[in-house]
Amino acid sequence: MTTFVLVPGMWLGASAWRDVVSRLTALGHSAYPLDLSLEPGTDLDAHVAEVIAVLEKNDLRDVVLVGHSYGGMVVSTAAGQAADRIGRVVYVDSGPLPDGVSQFDTTAPEEQEQTRAAVVDGLVPVPAGVPEAVRAEGRPHPFASVTQGVHYTPEYATLPQTLVTCSFPADQVRGMIAAGHPFFARLQGADVVELMGDHWPMYSRPTDLADLLANL
Repeated sequence: MTTFVLVPGMWLGASAWRDVVSRLTALGHSAYPLDLSLEPGTDLDAHVAEVIAVLEKNDLRDVVLVGHSYGGMVVSTAAGQAADRIGRVVYVDSGPLPDGVSQFDTTAPEEQEQTRAAVVDGLVPVPAGVPEAVRAEGRPHPFASVTQGVHYTPEYATLPQTLVTCSFPADQVRGMIAAGHPFFARLQGADVVELMGDHWPMYSRPTDLADLLANL
């Protein structure tokens, strides 16, 4: 049996993993889907602390720590701080950004302007272009969390990693890793697994995603 801790991306909570958790538990595994705080002013450090609190409260060990999209920033930082509890870090259509880089930094200047203009009371609203399932369950996300950079400890480098790529073919991603692309540079030696589709496989391909995770 494997223990999974599942960290959602922007706007989402534990319910996003509902069908993935159902499949994992049916296969005999244990899964902890997280509801990260979406209160205004909540930053990346606060989300990292919430993940570590779950690990410690439940005394979880040899955990497969999974982060989707923005959740990749959370698991990157949390894994290094709690490396003795982590067996593997999994990025679902995400990745370990360079030290000090935030998710906001990865977007184009015009997109940054649009995001800043959309922020209301410190929260980024759910955008119109996401799938209906995301709009139905999504809630405004704290802007402070996506503008704070990720940070690593030396222990992070000792952890096995897997990238589940949904938006780009695996061969393309492997080429970017080999070329030292900054968004993938820390994935040298990582396993790259393809699950093509949209950016939200926990909704569009939950059984396939769960089976993939279960077989890592």
